[in-house]
Amino acid sequence: MESGKPAPRLPSLGLDELLAELQSRLQAVLATRDRVNALFDAVVAVGTNLDIEVVLRGIVESAVSLVNARYGAMGVIGEGGRLADFIPVGLTEEQIRRIHHWPEGRGLLGALIHDPRPVRVADLSTHELSSGFPSGHPPMTSFLGVPIRIRDEVYGNLYLTEKAGGGEFDDEDEAVLVALAAAAGVAIENARLYDEARRQQRWLAASAEVTRVLLSGADVSDALALIATRSLEMSGADLVMLALPAGGDVLEITHAAGEYAADAVGMVVPATRSASGTVLATGELLAVADFSNDERVAGVARARLNLGPAMLVPLGTAGTVRGVLTAGRRPGAMPLAPAAADMLVTFASQAGIALELAEHRRQAERVAVFEDRDRIARDLHDLVIQRLYATGIALQGAVGLIGAPEVASRVSQAVDALDETIKDIRTSIFELQARPAATRTGLRSRIVEVADQMTGLLGFAPSLQLDGPLDNGVPADAAEHLLGALREALSNAARHASASAVDVLVRAADTLSLTVTDNGTGVKPGGRRSGLVNIERRAAECGGSLRVDTAPGGGTRLEWQVPLPLPA
Repeated sequence: MESGKPAPRLPSLGLDELLAELQSRLQAVLATRDRVNALFDAVVAVGTNLDIEVVLRGIVESAVSLVNARYGAMGVIGEGGRLADFIPVGLTEEQIRRIHHWPEGRGLLGALIHDPRPVRVADLSTHELSSGFPSGHPPMTSFLGVPIRIRDEVYGNLYLTEKAGGGEFDDEDEAVLVALAAAAGVAIENARLYDEARRQQRWLAASAEVTRVLLSGADVSDALALIATRSLEMSGADLVMLALPAGGDVLEITHAAGEYAADAVGMVVPATRSASGTVLATGELLAVADFSNDERVAGVARARLNLGPAMLVPLGTAGTVRGVLTAGRRPGAMPLAPAAADMLVTFASQAGIALELAEHRRQAERVAVFEDRDRIARDLHDLVIQRLYATGIALQGAVGLIGAPEVASRVSQAVDALDETIKDIRTSIFELQARPAATRTGLRSRIVEVADQMTGLLGFAPSLQLDGPLDNGVPADAAEHLLGALREALSNAARHASASAVDVLVRAADTLSLTVTDNGTGVKPGGRRSGLVNIERRAAECGGSLRVDTAPGGGTRLEWQVPLPLPA
């Protein structure tokens, strides 16, 4: 080596590349460690809760976080290989409202149900099994799905879409999700067993409560209200209704619990043209996929009750059905679970028993009244009449022994009075022994009869809603005026309004009110008002009033009301 010359540079031997690769692998190890720790945390988290709904949503949220997806969902498989429940994560409330219906288990989701193996897709729109998205569903591209097994049973599937950054799900994502699904199966099984035990406990307590109310002789209305409330609490429904025959060819919703309960109570539906009428006639359970859009459901119920899947259960067995229990959920919700359906059948049977016990109780009370009347009649005949008759004969025999004519005349008058008294008592005995015919028709049934009579003139059946103590809280004269006003109002709608729908609301509270709303041409200025004058006169005779104006959206709204006497 010569003095003053620079030393030659040693070759780097790729140290920079080796260091970069080592750093990259260290970062991968750290990322894997973090991911494994996150997986452990997720497994612990989903296993610490026993509420089945919380467990299912927690599993989906953990899956979304672990594979860095934007959207996630769990589809629970029901009978027939269809999705029985769908738990989404990542969608806003507004996005959920815009979706026409949840996936039903067709296309790619259906393939995952029938062939439960992990599936990864880079672009859903290009996959041969993709069946597209329902209306209102946000666009999605990448997809990863894995089954959740409980022992040898496939409980459901995890669906993840939209990998963060627009990339695809990889092998590590799939491995992590498969591991989470295995732990989720154990957590779901524990939560399901706990939920089943809790449901059984609640069901037994509710059944015992209903039975106690029935056997205590409580009012049947209280028992039916309790059945509706407990059915709502235990079935997971949003609305439960009890519909009973109301005379003629109609059913009236007498009890309801949940959303739209106030709109449902008092609603009258035809028995021959409704899903409730079908259940009443056949005595068989009926499941409806979309209550508000099913032609079998009465039009008035479809319009007023915003319901999706529903189940209609008969109160009693075929041939002895006394009413119908309906349990429905919001539009877009999944149908009621099979366990809930079984519970509804049990409560419907108890409701049928309540109605049967009430009927037997009424009959027993009538028999007791008749027996008491017979006893009174026998006592009057055997004791009172015989003594009066004997007294009259004795007095009549004594008349000839009385010397004073005035005294004899007064005794004869007393004998005649005894004869009249005996005749009156015999008349009373006859009335006591007479059996009344059928129970007098109540105002509710008479309102239904008027609506039936006017159906031919209208060309369609008016919708009815009855509310309050119409049968026992309305005086006879007010009831007659109400029926006359209703008949006149429906006649006006048929003859002059050219309406295609008429809604009738009758309510008894502090006042007796009748509201008739049609979608016709409205009140014509200068037109004939003889019908309205008659209706107004009927209100005035009872100290009431009549108001007629334009209905919201067009047509006519007639409001007739009269005061009711305060209850004693």
